[in-house]
Amino acid sequence: MKEIKEKIRLLITDPELKRKTIFTLFIFLAFRIFAFIPVPVINLDRLRILFSKSQFLSLLDIFSGGTLINFSVMALGLNPYINASIILQLLTMIFPQLEQLTKEGEYGRYKINQYTRFLTVPLTIIQSIGIYVLLKNQKIIGFLSPLEFFSFIFTLVAGTFILVWFGELISEFGLGNGISLLIFVGIISRLPVGFGRTISIINQELIFNVIIFLILAVLVIAAVVYVNEAIRKIPVFYAKRIKGNRIFQQASNYLPLKLNQAGVIPIIFAVSFVLFPQLVGNFLMYSKTPLIAGLAKFLVKLFNPSGFFYNFFYFLLVIGFTFFYTVIVFNPQKIAEEIQKHGGFIPGIRPGLATKQYLEKILYRITSVGAIFLGIIAILPAIISKITGMTNLVIGGTGILIVVSVILETFKTIEAQLVMRNYDRFSY
Repeated sequence: MKEIKEKIRLLITDPELKRKTIFTLFIFLAFRIFAFIPVPVINLDRLRILFSKSQFLSLLDIFSGGTLINFSVMALGLNPYINASIILQLLTMIFPQLEQLTKEGEYGRYKINQYTRFLTVPLTIIQSIGIYVLLKNQKIIGFLSPLEFFSFIFTLVAGTFILVWFGELISEFGLGNGISLLIFVGIISRLPVGFGRTISIINQELIFNVIIFLILAVLVIAAVVYVNEAIRKIPVFYAKRIKGNRIFQQASNYLPLKLNQAGVIPIIFAVSFVLFPQLVGNFLMYSKTPLIAGLAKFLVKLFNPSGFFYNFFYFLLVIGFTFFYTVIVFNPQKIAEEIQKHGGFIPGIRPGLATKQYLEKILYRITSVGAIFLGIIAILPAIISKITGMTNLVIGGTGILIVVSVILETFKTIEAQLVMRNYDRFSY
């Protein structure tokens, strides 16, 4: 407890960290202001009625931070940018040129980020047109002239890129990962609404179910914290060696392999993918071609957020993205080469290829446990909702998972910066 108080004190008193905290909070405030600036051509009363009847749209609104139900200039949120980043990371595994860019340090990251923004433009335009068609079919928006239609699309595209810019500003000048923090703020801002709806339907029969849910929520939060903090320590020994005029004594260390290497990224990616079929289905549902309209209705029904297939597909996506992202952020080949380069070895394992194979085996084992855990936690609210009959809980489950993970990652970033600041202070 004393250690936590000391870190909070340093966070408040340290000038650099205080500046980053104030800047991050300022961006949060700007984001929330933009979230309540509506697009003029929308009938908000009809839009809210539509959201109250659609669990899918309510789920989208949670992850947009309320920008969708208010249909603000940031109505599409970060979804196009996240989808673009997923597509680009998949392309890096196909095209060697992109894979080479990821290995070129700061320049490579800059170019990848630039390509991601370029890809975000067409994705945002496509989603904007889809939203327009959906709202027009629901009579929430009337006929627009060509100029009004262009302005509508341009406004939504601009809103998404302002939000991406906010995220990049936080990553560069604030605390933690800007995109994750903006998603976190959006979810947090909608939690009071979700709790209010839950409380409004509570009666004597549901009080017991609510108590069960609260207990399970605490257990889920504790489990997420435990898994995110769990590591497998691989011992590494370094033999005595001479380099120039310096003698490096024999030493031992360990390589920490996290049970959940990917953090919250698989959840964000999986949510973006699993919501896409519903978005396409709602876009094509009112087609004049009976076959297309029928297929669209089937797609919407199949990917109902409370249905079996939706949650099964969601579960598989979380597992898949966990493995995919772990392979990207942790390279056993590179780690094995670094250990061998510095004269290190893992006890009982030969340096080089054998070390690489050993690390891969350990990594796949612990990632399997972490991925299955994340998948179960992601669909657990839907299971509990089926048991208790409280459909609002489906919407809050993934949000809780993201919130807890982002908080943990942000606190680790703050702690690392505090350690670095203290190191710089005592090094002079």
